[in-house]
Order: sequence, then structure tokens, then C-alpha cells
Amino acid sequence: MSLAKLHEISEQEYLAGELQSDIKHEYIDGQIYAMAGAHRNHVLIADKILRRFGNHFENQPFRSYSSDLKMKIGKNYFYPDVIVDSTDFDGYFTEQPTIVVEVLSKSTRQYDKTFKRDQYFSIPTLQEYLLIEQDIAEIEYWQRTENNIWQQNVYYLGDDLYLRSIDLTISVEDIYQGVKNEDVQTWLETKLQEQSEHGQ
Repeated sequence: MSLAKLHEISEQEYLAGELQSDIKHEYIDGQIYAMAGAHRNHVLIADKILRRFGNHFENQPFRSYSSDLKMKIGKNYFYPDVIVDSTDFDGYFTEQPTIVVEVLSKSTRQYDKTFKRDQYFSIPTLQEYLLIEQDIAEIEYWQRTENNIWQQNVYYLGDDLYLRSIDLTISVEDIYQGVKNEDVQTWLETKLQEQSEHGQ
């Protein structure tokens, strides 16, 4: 989703306004930013992650939330694509996520990989951060180590991604199921050709 800067308001005005607004806004350093609609690939990826998390969390304390739920960091508010949280909070935002997922677009890639990443890493409870590309098949995965250091790995089609904080393994191919981009198309064509050659 892309962002459009609007004007400066107070935190209280922002929270009250979001309850009435048909459009979501992020709130950063007193400025509000309108969030534009998402591409089909963006929606498919976010929905897939949300469903996999939701199914995995049956009879567990974790819950997964869509981009309709805000996340508060200091006096700033964000709308991540997917949030995992184990706390029993009440209201319109969480401050203690365990996992945050952002699906990247051309307009938000640098913003999500720099400013947002630094903001998110300041959350004491956050254990894992996923940045999922929608135009190519690539997942940038960040994990907080026991020494409180953030460690990065990158995953591609054919790889399995293990989320330690929730004990869940999910394949990159599964995440990109139904997504239309060149990487996915090439992967599927190659897979079909290999199956044909092996008589499957």
C-alpha cells in the first residue's frame, strides 16, 4: 500500500478520526498519511499468511490480525499487513506484537525496509519481522537472537521458512500460491516440465 502525507494533528485527534474515517491512516511524528489500496498480489499474500497463522493458532495463546488493526510504537501508529500477538489487549491497537509482516510494493519498499524496520525493531516483544515482495518471489526475514541482535536471512521459491517464536514452518511456494509475477510463473513452468520429464 502506498502512503500520501496529509497534515499535522494531535494523537487524540488522530485516534478519534480513525474511528470515523473510511480510509486508514498511519500516524508518524504528528503527521497523518493516507493509505492507498493494495494490488491483487499484495492481498493474496497477506491473506495466505493470515490464514496459515490462524489455523496454526487453534488452542494456542497467539492471535493473528489483519491490516485493520493498528500497532502503536511510542506516539506513532502503523497498520502492518499482519500482526501476531499473544497478549489479551482490548481496543484498536496493540503495543506488544510477536511477529510483524509487511508485503512490499514499489512505492513502500524502502520505507518498510528502513524507517519502519527501525521503528519495529525498537519493540521489546517483537521476535520476527517478515518483508514479503509482491513483484518478485523473495522474503526478507529478520529474527531477534537471544543476544538481542537482529539477524537477517532471505528466502526464495523452493525454500521453507521456519518461524521460531510460533513454531511454524511454511514454504515460500505456499506463500506465493496464486500470485502472478514473473518469478512465480517461471517456477511453475519449470516444475511442470520436471514433472513431465519424470512421468508424473
